[in-house]
Amino acid sequence: MPVFAVDPVLGHASAAALALVFIVGAWHKFADLDAFRLAVERYRLLAAPAAGGAALALPMAEALAGLMLLLPASRTAGAALAAAVLVLASTAVAVNLLRGHRDIDCGCGTPGTGQRLSWALVGRNAVLLAACAVAAAPEQARELVWLDAFTAVFAALALWTLYAAANELLADSQRLSSSRMQP
Repeated sequence: MPVFAVDPVLGHASAAALALVFIVGAWHKFADLDAFRLAVERYRLLAAPAAGGAALALPMAEALAGLMLLLPASRTAGAALAAAVLVLASTAVAVNLLRGHRDIDCGCGTPGTGQRLSWALVGRNAVLLAACAVAAAPEQARELVWLDAFTAVFAALALWTLYAAANELLADSQRLSSSRMQP
């Protein structure tokens, strides 16, 4: 038996919640690909043509990770892909924060929300990375019953709702603090 094994319900709920985060995130980026491309360009980490390619590749990787997380056979690979996307995005945010570039739309939510770069985004992504580890972890061997499926589905929805609420709080706190600075 592995040293670290999670209850199957926790693994399924984490994988499903992450799948929602990544599929919804990809959906928002595809819905306004031009705005997302502009956000990627503003990070100033890639030349404009490469930023355009990255702006297409990132939501594709997010969508693929989300779909892979939904299938038990590909869940570990989906969690690894999701973790790679999170590390890439977190590194881009951290590099720009260290450069002093805070007034960039992160490109991580609904286009036009105005959520700027912050260390809180890096922290949020660290929590998502931990969820990737839980989703990819070996599971304890036990028989699953109907109540486990019910619990996993509602736990996934609760985790996703918590994630969405945290994102709104991050965006709202930034909008509130910028409105206080204006006369």
